Amino acid sequence: MKLPQISGYKLIKILSKAGYRIVRKKGSHVRLEKKFDGEIIKLTIPVHEKLKKGTLSRIIKDSRLSDAEFESL
Repeated sequence: MKLPQISGYKLIKILSKAGYRIVRKKGSHVRLEKKFDGEIIKLTIPVHEKLKKGTLSRIIKDSRLSDAEFESL
């Protein structure tokens, strides 16, 4: 999958649709959490105008969303 060039706020909006909720915000980072298979997945999203492709890729991988699920949101 070719990764889009998106902002941190756009990524937070996408992950919110997948069931993640904002837990806290400190500086230019937002912490999201979601319960998944009895454990809590925690993601830290940098709120930048454009996320680097490596950062975006790692966040998608850590969120345990497949490429198809991410594209559909």
